[in-house]
Formats: sequence, structure tokens, C-alpha cells
Amino acid sequence: MKRSPIFLIAFVLLLQVVVGCESNKATEQVQSKQHSEFTFDANPETFEVFVERDGMKESASEPMPARKVTNVQKGEQEIAWSYPDDQLDVSIKKKEDHLQITLTSKGTESFSWPTVKGASYMVPLGEGKWIPAADSKWQSFLKEESLSFAESFSMRFFAVNKSKYALMYVVDNLFNNTVDFVVDPTIGFTFSHEFPTINPDKTYGFRLYVTDNDPVSVAGVYKQYVKEQGGLLTLAEKAKANPNIEKLYGAPHFYLWNKSFLSVNDVKWNALKTKLNPSFIGALEKILASNEVDGKESIQQFREIQKQDYVADYQKKALLSGLNYALRSREFYTPQRFPHVDEEVKRSFGKGIDTLTESQLYDMNKKVLKSVLQDVVPPVEQWGNADSTDLLKEMKAAGIDRAWIGLPDWTAAYMKPAFIQKANETGYLIASYDSYHSIHQEENPDWNTAIFKDKSLYENATISKKNGEKKAGFLQQGRLLNPTLSLPSVKQRMDEIMNNDVAFNSWFIDVDAAGDFNDDYSPQHTTTEAEDMKAKLARMDYIRDEKKLVIGSETGNDFASQSIAYAHGIETPVIKWADPDMRKNKQSPYYVGGYWSPAGEVPERYAKQVPIKEEYRHVYIDPAYSLPLYKLVYNNAVITSHHWEWGSLKIKDEVGTRMLKELLYNVPPLYHLDKKMWDENQSLITNYLKVWSPFHKKAVQQEMTDYRVLSEDRLVQKSVYGEDLQVIANFSEQDFTYEGQVVKARSALIMNGNDKQTFFAPAQ
Repeated sequence: MKRSPIFLIAFVLLLQVVVGCESNKATEQVQSKQHSEFTFDANPETFEVFVERDGMKESASEPMPARKVTNVQKGEQEIAWSYPDDQLDVSIKKKEDHLQITLTSKGTESFSWPTVKGASYMVPLGEGKWIPAADSKWQSFLKEESLSFAESFSMRFFAVNKSKYALMYVVDNLFNNTVDFVVDPTIGFTFSHEFPTINPDKTYGFRLYVTDNDPVSVAGVYKQYVKEQGGLLTLAEKAKANPNIEKLYGAPHFYLWNKSFLSVNDVKWNALKTKLNPSFIGALEKILASNEVDGKESIQQFREIQKQDYVADYQKKALLSGLNYALRSREFYTPQRFPHVDEEVKRSFGKGIDTLTESQLYDMNKKVLKSVLQDVVPPVEQWGNADSTDLLKEMKAAGIDRAWIGLPDWTAAYMKPAFIQKANETGYLIASYDSYHSIHQEENPDWNTAIFKDKSLYENATISKKNGEKKAGFLQQGRLLNPTLSLPSVKQRMDEIMNNDVAFNSWFIDVDAAGDFNDDYSPQHTTTEAEDMKAKLARMDYIRDEKKLVIGSETGNDFASQSIAYAHGIETPVIKWADPDMRKNKQSPYYVGGYWSPAGEVPERYAKQVPIKEEYRHVYIDPAYSLPLYKLVYNNAVITSHHWEWGSLKIKDEVGTRMLKELLYNVPPLYHLDKKMWDENQSLITNYLKVWSPFHKKAVQQEMTDYRVLSEDRLVQKSVYGEDLQVIANFSEQDFTYEGQVVKARSALIMNGNDKQTFFAPAQ
């Protein structure tokens, strides 16, 4: 990549610190390295703040246009003033090791400060990023970008790299903040805060620290801040309340896609039509009429195969889709429709269909269908085994002793409760995906998280904007449910699920740990972002504490670090949601795929391997711009992995690079599996896990104690866990020698005390 002179200057300045600070010791405890010996000054008219340390004076904030100032008070350790036209008071106080900067609204609705500029930045976008201010691809990516601070920043700080030290802002008020980027001519950004009329808190502010110009120092300062706030709870401490948390140590993460009763291999296709009669097909047609396009296609294929001597693959998928849909219906069985049904079925479910739990309903419907299809399908206990219980057996036999398994929703468990029990017996954690984010007026069984028993919620418990308009839900469908009004429905749903004879021991809750906070201006239930956050934490804590489940959530921003044990999304977040080539243009090589899956297979969105554009690779994947900021603070407190849309195998030509980074950063790989995907990738997965699992099992129980960039191109990096566990990842195409030890190209060298092991990334 061609670099500009400005980029080279910034790079050399940072490299002098990052490489030059390489310690001769094997480990160096992450610790606070802020410098209390600094002085400060400020220009009230322009709100420019200056910091001086060791004779080097730097601007901590860019000057604003000069404005009227009153009530100036200046002492040795404090400066304060007012902006009468802006209706804002400012206070800057020198504390023992930082400046406390407080802005108080006396009537203003919003204010923008600070604007910062530096040679580069260390920011917790996801796991963490080093952003050179003159880098052209970062400039293109961030141009005119506006980010929600609470949602986009995994921790509440940002650091600006100056020539001799870093200036680090820790944000006091997490809510109602945005960060707006400019690139003229280099990257800078402005922090803005809104003072909502419904929020009585009229302040925002920062702690401003002066610290060493490297990520270990920055993370150390923040970690000390978190400890001061009482916000650091380790996995070991969490495991005292729920020992199942320890099953996460050394556990890769899998989403298993077995959301179907019957799979392709369960049916004797050439004999199927001999069991289908007009009465049965007519009954199916009535049920499938509510399934719109897919239902019509299924019915058509049921009729078509009557004229054929074979069943084509596309027909098999349509037929299975229809049967699997019908089996979920309470309208499937009636005595009039199936007078021939076995007496056993009638006796088992004679109390009335309406009294059956969902899992009992499914069991009954399976037995009814079996009575129709007879020997065309195996005994109902064997339905779907290939993608469920048999797959678990194969995983265990392949040496996967620990695993976290996620299901797309809980209906997969109702379809086969024995699968959930088998996962428990295998020693795995098994969870359902769940969400309390969107609520729909029209019910869709394929989006059951948006369905609630209390039908009044749609009108009486959804979020309103300032103008009174209701906020739309995910994908602009339905509405957003106010979390402060959700807990009764959470309890109702969880009671129903856990009473359905399914042995879940973990749970995954979408969005709640992602920092997506909302003010609700509804007069009947006015809610601030702070109250929104508190309610989301409360419902996660309820599920964790009352149902004794190992809780995870999307992203895992650190406001939720005490509630969750694991998170999906910090390591690889959703990549550029708004790019039409990835989301809409199905002819584009970058199209990630749709959500729909035939007959319970892994949806294309998760199974299809795609390349990503070079700009996104640079920003999201290139290890040269990644920093383990979150891991340096929370390595032994929250286990973080990729967003499920960007699993470990998703990105073409980047699988090996991501493996090396998973080792370097101690990140569980995340895979999507059904029988087909397992057969295709078993060798790749198991060979990697033989190295990764024992490493993670030890590393996750310790702090990340050091991190260093070892090469000028930033493609050789070292992380240290505890006292004696080190990993050096060489992402480059050349061998690298470190302290007399050769680290081969495209490999990770793991040093556990005196033991050494090398993992080679598979060829791209």
C-alpha cells in the first residue's frame, strides 16, 4: 500500500514507543501508567485545553470559534467559566492524576466538545483500533461518519496520540452522545452531547488523562478506572454463582441449524407419493395457505410429484419446507381429518390440543404424520438426527470436549427436546437465540421473538420519538419495545420455554449488550436512555439469576460486563450494514446472502463464503490496525467472539488470518453447522481446535498482561497472558526472528512456560 509522508511520520512516532518499549521480561503486568506530573491551561473563549508534560505542550482540544464568556474563575488547580449565549457552564479541575472536565446545560439542547486531532488514535471500536490520521482507506471509511458513542465504542474512552504522550478522554455520561468524523485533510472527530428535555441530568464531561503512547498504558488507565467504579467482575467470580460458566473455557462457539422435523435423508422419496392422498394434500393446503409464496410452492410440488417417477432436489426442499411448516400448526390434527390415526396417539393427546405445550404439540403432530407416511419415514425419535444428536456425537468423537451451541430460536428445542438433553450430557453449553427488541402486530412463527402474549404491548409499550412517531423495529418492521415495560413478558416467555421439557443451560439475548439505547417520549411511559440501559441489564440479570443460565448478548459493550459471561460481535462486528453490494445486490460477488434456508439448512447469510471489499478488509480485518483494548481490560471477565453474521469461515481468503488473530487475542472461533457444513469443514475445524482449545482454556482464566507490535509493518505481534503464557502471531509472508526464536511466516508461536507449539494458518 502506498503511504503518504504524513502517514510515515505518524507511523514512526508510534513505532518508537510500541516497538521501543518491548520489555526484556516475559511478561509485564497491565497497569495504570497515567502521569500526574502535568500542568494544564485553557482558553475560555475558544475552549481550547492545553496540557504540558516534560516541557512538551499539546492541545487536548481544537479551538472552537470564539464566543462570549462570563464568570471566569481561574485558580492554580481549577478554571471555570460560562457561555451565556449557549447557556452552558464549564468547569476544569486538576485531580490527583487527571483533569475533571464538566459541562452543565443551563438551557442548551446540545453542545459539541471536544474536537480532537492527532497523529493517530487508539479507540475501542469493537475490540480496538489504531487509526492513523493520514491513512487514505480509514479516511474514506470515516468520511462524514456519525457514530452513536454508546453503541459503537465498546468502552467509554478514546485516546489521541500526540508526539510524546497520549491524551485519553474517559467519558462520564454514556448517554445521548455522538462522534462525528472529519477528514480535512487528516482524520479528526468531534464529540457531541444532547440534553434531552425528558432527562433531568444536565451534565456531561470527561476525565482527561496523560498517559504513555501505547495501548497497554491506555488500557491500564481505563482498567484502573473500571475498578474504581466497581465494574470489574471476573469469570471466576461469576462462576461461583453458576459453575457452568467454566464450560466456556476452551469452548468454540457453534450455531447449529436443525430447525426442522424432517431432513432430506429421513424420507424414502421414491415411495412418498404412494402415501399421499387428495384428502391429506387438501388438509396441507389449508394450513400452508398462511405461508404465502413458500406455502404455494410446497403445495404445487406435492401435486407435481404425483405425475413423476422421481423427486428432484429442489422439490425435496419444497416438500420438506411444507411438512415442517405444517407440523408446527395446532390445526394439523383433527379426528375428522385423520380418522385412521393410531389409538396410541389419541390416548396420548386426548385432553385437547389447546392444553398441549408446544413441545407436546410437535410430538403429537410428528406421530400423526408418521401414521400417514408409515415406513416412508423412520420412527419419530430418529427424525432430524443427522443435524442434531448424531452431529453432537460426531463432534464429541472428533475431540471437541467443550462447546457453546446456539440455536436460531427455541422452537428447534421443542422439535427435538432429546437434542438439548444430549448436548447437556455431552458437557456442552446450549442456548437459544432470544430478543426483546422488536414487537410485531402481525404474528410470524419464523420471527417468534417479536411475538408476545400480551397483545396490548404493541400500542401501549412501544417507543415514541420526540415528534410522537413510533420507532420502527429491526429491518423497519414492527416497533421497538420499551425495555422498562418488558420484564413481565420476559418472565412469561422464559417460564413457558423452561417448562417445555427442554434443558437449556445457557441463553443468548440479542441487542441488550450492544449499547442501542433509546429515549422514549411517550407521555404514558417517558423513559431516558439511562433507564433503558438499566432495564436491559435487569432482564438479563433475571434470566441469569432466576433461570440459572449462562448469559451472553450481542456485541458486549462494557456497561454489561458484570451481567454477561460471553458476547458475539466485538471481535468482528456487522460489516458495513448499509452497503447495497453486500445486502441488496444479489449479483454482486460481495452479496452476503439471504436469511431464508431450505429445509432447515444453514442460511446462505451464514454459510456462503464471500470476499470483502479492500477498504473493509483494511478496517475490519487487517491486523495492522487492530488493538486488543477490550482484552487488555476484560480478558478474564467476558469471553468475546464474532458477530454470527461474520463467523470464522465467512470471509473468503481471510480464514487463516482470522485463526491467527483468534489465538493472539484469545477469541473463540464461531462456526455455523449442519451435517453438510460439518462434513465439509470437520478437518479444518478440529485441527485448529487441537491447538486453540487448550490455549484458550488457560489464557481466559488470566489477565492479558502485555501486548506488543514487534515489526515495522505491524504484522508480527505478541500477547502475554498471566506470567508465562505468550503467543506471537506472524501475519506476514516472511519468517521473523524474535529473541533468537524464528516465528515462521503465517504462523502463531505459543510459549507456555518452557513448552513451545507452532500453529500454521491454512493456505488461503
